[in-house]
Amino acid sequence: MKHYFEEFETVLKSQESSKNGLDPSQAQKRLEKFGKNKLDEGKKKSVFVKFLEQLKDPMIIVLLVAAVISGLASELVDSIIIMVVVVLNSILGVVQEGKAEKAIEALQKMSSPYSKVRRNGQVMQIKSEEIVPGDIVLLEAGDSVPADMRIIEASSLKIEEASLTGESVPIEKTALAIPAKDKDIPLGDRVNMAYMGTNVVYGRGEGVVINTGMATEMGKIANIISNTDEEKTPLQKKLASLSKVLSVVVLGICIFIFAFGVLRNGGFHGGHVLETFLMAISLAVAAIPEGLVAVVTIVLSIGVTKMSKRNSIIRKLTAVETLGCTQVICSDKTGTLTQNKMTVVETYTLGDVEQLAISMALCNDASLSEDGKEVIGEPTESALVRFAYDSGKNKNELVKLLPRVAEAPFDSVRKMMSTVHKESSGKFIQYTKGAPDELLKACTHILTKDGAVPLTDAHRSAIMAENKKMANKALRVLASAFKQTDSLPENISPESLERNLTFIGLTGMIDPVRPEVKAAIEKCRNAGIRPIMITGDHKDTAVAIAKELGILSNENQAITGSELSNMSDQELEKKISNYSVYARVQPEHKVRIVSAWKKQGKIVAMTGDGVNDAPALKSADIGVGMGITGTDVTKNVSDMVLADDNFASIVHAVEEGRRIYDNIRKAIQFLLSSNLSEVVSLFVATIMNFQLFSPIHILWINLVTDAFPAIALGMEDAEEDIMTRPPRSPKEGIFAQGLGISIIYQGVAIAILTLIAYLIGSKYGHTVAMTMAFLTMSTCEVFQSLNMRSTTKSIFTLKTRNKSLLSAMVLSFILSLGVIYIPGVNTVFKLTPLSGTNLLISLLLAFLIIPIVEIVKLIVGAIKK
Repeated sequence: MKHYFEEFETVLKSQESSKNGLDPSQAQKRLEKFGKNKLDEGKKKSVFVKFLEQLKDPMIIVLLVAAVISGLASELVDSIIIMVVVVLNSILGVVQEGKAEKAIEALQKMSSPYSKVRRNGQVMQIKSEEIVPGDIVLLEAGDSVPADMRIIEASSLKIEEASLTGESVPIEKTALAIPAKDKDIPLGDRVNMAYMGTNVVYGRGEGVVINTGMATEMGKIANIISNTDEEKTPLQKKLASLSKVLSVVVLGICIFIFAFGVLRNGGFHGGHVLETFLMAISLAVAAIPEGLVAVVTIVLSIGVTKMSKRNSIIRKLTAVETLGCTQVICSDKTGTLTQNKMTVVETYTLGDVEQLAISMALCNDASLSEDGKEVIGEPTESALVRFAYDSGKNKNELVKLLPRVAEAPFDSVRKMMSTVHKESSGKFIQYTKGAPDELLKACTHILTKDGAVPLTDAHRSAIMAENKKMANKALRVLASAFKQTDSLPENISPESLERNLTFIGLTGMIDPVRPEVKAAIEKCRNAGIRPIMITGDHKDTAVAIAKELGILSNENQAITGSELSNMSDQELEKKISNYSVYARVQPEHKVRIVSAWKKQGKIVAMTGDGVNDAPALKSADIGVGMGITGTDVTKNVSDMVLADDNFASIVHAVEEGRRIYDNIRKAIQFLLSSNLSEVVSLFVATIMNFQLFSPIHILWINLVTDAFPAIALGMEDAEEDIMTRPPRSPKEGIFAQGLGISIIYQGVAIAILTLIAYLIGSKYGHTVAMTMAFLTMSTCEVFQSLNMRSTTKSIFTLKTRNKSLLSAMVLSFILSLGVIYIPGVNTVFKLTPLSGTNLLISLLLAFLIIPIVEIVKLIVGAIKK
């Protein structure tokens, strides 16, 4: 029901209630019918269930099978190591599960625990969760609205609804019905409604509850959050796809090798069947990049630490990678692009600005702290007190000089407020502020530098022209006037006070843009990222801010929530690229906008700070919450939180995201080329009927020798052109830009060098041959990590140094020598110490991978030119 179009008496009747409220028995029946006035907690998975879900990955299943078979074949060391790898990977996955439950919990905390209600004519305090439809709730300044209600009485009642609407200025409420001119109106314009989770900042009022719990506007947001599925990042999707492909390849190779071995040895009789099984397992372990998930996670974690130093707190590791391919940033205006602090930016007066400052500070209910650093009160009034302070007029001092002795409070009908002050001379001065058009009607004079003079039509025209000029800039304009009297007026009614006034001037205020945002948006555009403004504010305000920031060039690129509601999803998808500004929107609109961009194939980021942003943040590819002004709800559904609420920090985060993705690709190329070399060399060895490696050798190389250099590759500096490239396409595969070809030729080259080492060592026996092959492959892959510092440039032309990589290479090399030369350890690994000659041969063969890759880079570079 659209109760805002109805008279409150009609609403009371429809709720079967009255101003006296419900009787206790009615309330109890309704509590049983509608349930408690709180938000659903949502379904929670146990840690064990989350752990089991991690085991669904095809590569993990293959490894588990390999572990079981190794155990049955009495290869306990291999089996244990494989199981440890599986468990560690699964734990990493569980740690990074979604945060939907926390978001709902934060929404629940926003509801006031106790509320004042009237039942059977008696005012009482009850738990907010016991409120039911039909209850009469009493509201006053400082209260949190406990449920959705229709206002039935309002006395200067103002409610701050930024958490729902995004509008920074509190809304003055009324009990009057809204004329039903349209089918519907935006939530921010429903001036006779109060909604759960919003806050009363001024005055008092009463309302009849019409919705509780999940039926409230806050409940709708909670429902959207809980029903929005977690999106996988582009990298996650690519790795998942790679996992499936590798699993099929692994199974195919294993089946082929097993069948080939059995047939070659004359069937299933004899002891060769178990040996063939173990060979197939070795291939399976070789083909699966066990360390890939761990390495990617660690590289992302290192990036997260680096980003935190630049005020970007990453809550989900995968968000780092998503940032790198972000194509659209949908940003909330209030508190994100702007400062969320109303500020006087323009004034107009024919007299002294100081007089304007004095009048605005005294005809004002906001208070100034003793040190002048903080103003407490309604945002508009706070802005005026701050304006006076900045003009050299401290309100605390003014109040001592001119104490208030009478007042006529503001109301929405007069659109004015007046205060009377006693001067030290014993006379009295009245200050009045309000809407320019209404205040001018009460003025007969105007203050100039020469004193008060009669107000002429020319003066009125000039004042209204200035008012229009400010309003066109989306400024909120207030006028001020004064009147001096010898004695305190006997009649202090508004009608008596607010006449024969002398006009002082105008103030124009706005929630100003953050000074660093304009440059940040320009950087976004240079990086091929399109900024979009989504706000609950009025269209003219949004357009003015967007023009100042360079988000749009003309008003045709702006659209309101009402216009959006009249569009079908299909129509919005077609026109989505036409709009850069969305004004007067509601939470569901934000989700539609994000969804429409995503259906265009774009990677979308959404920034915001209010509860109203939470559903869109969760449905976006990456949600960016504000750390200072952001609500707990917003932070909990965000992938990233800006610790300084600075939009410019997103640009740094995007740059870091691109750098990390580049480095992850280098790590993937390094690891997969290593895995391919193992598969190729083992495959050839199987065909040629000799054992090159056992599963424990492969696991050591994959998890120890390769892991440290792969992690160190994640610390490479960003390339010079990283923020002038267009965002990479989310459809771009992992093997794009020649990565697949590079993996193949590099993997084959390492395999050939390894097989050569084995053949040379075979003259000294199988164990020596296997040891030389092991050392050559592990060291070759260490040198290969050096090649990966740049996939296109010669490593000898790079200007930067990666000390972490050099350290990792040394560590990996020492560990490889350790399993060969440390007594006891080499026994477990079935390896033997090498002679000086064989050691040197193995190392020289390994080093050859550097000139091989350098020659290929040189040839490819020449072809591209």
